[in-house]
Amino acid sequence: MIRIRLTADDLAGIRFAPRPAPLLELNTAFLMMGRPDGGLLFGAWRRRLARSLPATVRPLADLVPAGVAPAFLDVFDDSLAAALDRPRTWRRELVRAELERVYARAPATTPVPTWIRELHRGDADAWRVLRRGQRAAFEAAVRPVWGVVQDLHQAEFTRYAVSVAERGIGGALGGLVAGARLRGQVWELDAPVEQQVDVAGRGLVLMPTFHWTGHPLVCDLPALPDLPVVVTYPAGPGTPLPPDGAGVAGRGGRGGDGRAGLAEVLGRTRFELLFLLADAYTTSDLARRLGVSNATASAHTAALRGAGLITTVRAGRSVLHQRTALGDLLVRRQEPGTTRQA
Repeated sequence: MIRIRLTADDLAGIRFAPRPAPLLELNTAFLMMGRPDGGLLFGAWRRRLARSLPATVRPLADLVPAGVAPAFLDVFDDSLAAALDRPRTWRRELVRAELERVYARAPATTPVPTWIRELHRGDADAWRVLRRGQRAAFEAAVRPVWGVVQDLHQAEFTRYAVSVAERGIGGALGGLVAGARLRGQVWELDAPVEQQVDVAGRGLVLMPTFHWTGHPLVCDLPALPDLPVVVTYPAGPGTPLPPDGAGVAGRGGRGGDGRAGLAEVLGRTRFELLFLLADAYTTSDLARRLGVSNATASAHTAALRGAGLITTVRAGRSVLHQRTALGDLLVRRQEPGTTRQA
């Protein structure tokens, strides 16, 4: 069981990562490679990925001699370039401590590769080995499906925002994954490990991942108090994801109907309402356009407003609704020809 203690301020300050993290998806893809389950399709994906990884990736295996990775590989930057540079920002003594921790779990006869010894000393060439390996692994394992990951993250972002608007933060946390519940100021997550986390004002970030299908993963680094606690949870179908533009109908990918994907997340009426609100409409205008009652239109605008997707201002005796910048971003990301970047 994972138990995360949250003060009232911690609860109020919970953030949802606005974009996916390239190296997080890489790490969870590698975690999935090590799982024995998944059936024939998963086994074929695992073999195909293993064959496609270049030689520059092989040193990464030296960082997990006993199946446990050093914490400096937990990187949540949404820019690949920034993510690749992040481990070098760790203090040297913390990097050494993490390398010693993971090798202490390995059998005593496990050899320590030269480049790991050099990394322990802070050698610049060793850091370059790590960076080259991570970049090559991302290009082989994640880049082909990165557009799908971005679409899935966008849909999950919207689903969570609507859930908070409708159910409050407690209800949204309780429904985030199966087995999650908020008991007073303790958020409990079902997991086969025992972990106690006290957020203590550091902030908490929710990060969905789409390669991993196991229990939630919590990155808690008290030695780095400037970093928030990050809860990574499985939100997608798991691997193998289809390549970008291939068979992603209903997810917003280039190969499918992105509007269908957004409609699935928001619900058909809210989806139509959001697309209408490129221009300002009153509640009565929306009700007439959508063929619903004023009360129904008002309830839908309240949910979208609570999610930050529309804004409402008074104009005389009426109110006018219109999309916010976030709402515009979601709509633009669904339209054909939208490009994405890592």
